[in-house]
Amino acid sequence: MVKHIFITGGVVSGLGKGITGSSLGVLLKNSGLKIFMQKFDPYLNIDPGTINPIEHGEVYVTDDGGETDLDLGHYERFIDVNLSKISSTSAGRIYYEALEKERNGKYEGKTVQVIPHITNEIKQRIYAAEIESKADVVITEIGGTVGDIESQPFLEALRQIRMENGKENVMFIHVALLPYLKVSGEFKTKPIQHSVKELLNLGIQPDVIVARSELEFDKKLKDKISLLCSIPVENVIACPDSDSIYKVPLVVEEGNLHKITAKQLGLKLKTTNLKDWKKFVNNIENSKEVLTIHIVGKYVELSDAYLSVMESLKFSGYEISKKIKFNWINARTLTAENTQDELKDAKGILVPGGFGEEGIEGKILAAKFARENNIPYLGICLGMQVACIDFARNVLKLKEANTTEINPNTKYPIIDILKGKNRENIGGTLRLGRYLTSLKENTLAQKLYKSNEAVERHRHRYEFNNVFRSDFEKNGMVFSGLYLEKDLVEIIEYPKNDFFIAAQYHPEFTSRPNKPNPLFMGFVNAVNKKY
Repeated sequence: MVKHIFITGGVVSGLGKGITGSSLGVLLKNSGLKIFMQKFDPYLNIDPGTINPIEHGEVYVTDDGGETDLDLGHYERFIDVNLSKISSTSAGRIYYEALEKERNGKYEGKTVQVIPHITNEIKQRIYAAEIESKADVVITEIGGTVGDIESQPFLEALRQIRMENGKENVMFIHVALLPYLKVSGEFKTKPIQHSVKELLNLGIQPDVIVARSELEFDKKLKDKISLLCSIPVENVIACPDSDSIYKVPLVVEEGNLHKITAKQLGLKLKTTNLKDWKKFVNNIENSKEVLTIHIVGKYVELSDAYLSVMESLKFSGYEISKKIKFNWINARTLTAENTQDELKDAKGILVPGGFGEEGIEGKILAAKFARENNIPYLGICLGMQVACIDFARNVLKLKEANTTEINPNTKYPIIDILKGKNRENIGGTLRLGRYLTSLKENTLAQKLYKSNEAVERHRHRYEFNNVFRSDFEKNGMVFSGLYLEKDLVEIIEYPKNDFFIAAQYHPEFTSRPNKPNPLFMGFVNAVNKKY
């Protein structure tokens, strides 16, 4: 029988429920079990695809084209398993599907209520995950905190699942804040107690409490939490702040979280082999020298908007014992007058993806600066498109060149809407998910991938306009990656420079610890040569 682990959070959000669940996933996977993860978010958007990254961080994309919460990026990077659309569900999706059934008469005229109709929809998604994944253990994170109105239907569904399957098959891990008051020099357990009380009021007794704190704390506090929250003292796991999230699996291993889990759920664990994970953490600790990379984007107020890009760069840096530092350049304020001052010290320029008019001219200027000054350049999605627009304007001398996303009437539509896509309905109308890119012989792309093909994830609506392809090629641009089925441009490179490459897809979504994506690894190596 598939075992379920539910991760809830208390007191405040942002304590690391996803990192806790992912870290346990690392331990269980490296003990010989097949792991799958999913997340339920209480917001009413159908999915994160239309949420501004400033609101909620990056939109992460799965192989099958799911637009998901950024926590799924953490899940995949930690457990190195490709997840799917079933891994990410919002309250909006649940209510939408229930109301669709009501409109289609599926409830046979019954009054539609939160219990049982909404809770049944939630349970169905949980059980569907176990069927689809064929995993030994499904780890499910519930977004938000206990006590939120929005999360109550999810917690009720979890209570019912425990009743249906028993404690030996369903486990609750509660992540809660243990604050330290500097003014009195003591920890306070009351927030954890109240958080657990909220759970108990909903009919859920947590099996494990992960106490998140700034500092280490002693066994007396564990005893107190154990007594007041009615759980065994060994099931109180200390998880103080760490300088790297990738050290958390080692912290919870020390607390025997995987063994506690195995005992309750009757799991048979092989010897837990964290050799590769410890090697990765060791690389992090030994990376002292700094490489600075300029990232030119429009969401620089919140670095989580580019979380997977940042992690991919870090992974690549650790491979050569370098610590990556980010110099954020606001594309919205980058102009022809200040570009030289803003980018004069750049040893590497990365332009990430994005949507909309705001900041696009600044990104075009960044691509132009990198091309003209032979600075290593990596463009991602829109970062490829702006590099093409720069090339058209400043090499082909098509001064009015643009993308029809910004100017539908441009004289030179270098980037145009993908045939059959909808301009008006912005939700779920993109080219999404995994596609095969065929790589041209003797190109930088083929050299980096060490293959004639690459499989990467997409999230975009506009494509390079093939009408202009021959003019680009005559002037030195190489189209080194193509989606042959529809003859779409996937990768461009400019061989006149030492390193200038850009992809229509998002290579950041396939980077993993100890296995950085080849485009990022090549870019960081090129930047390193500039130092």
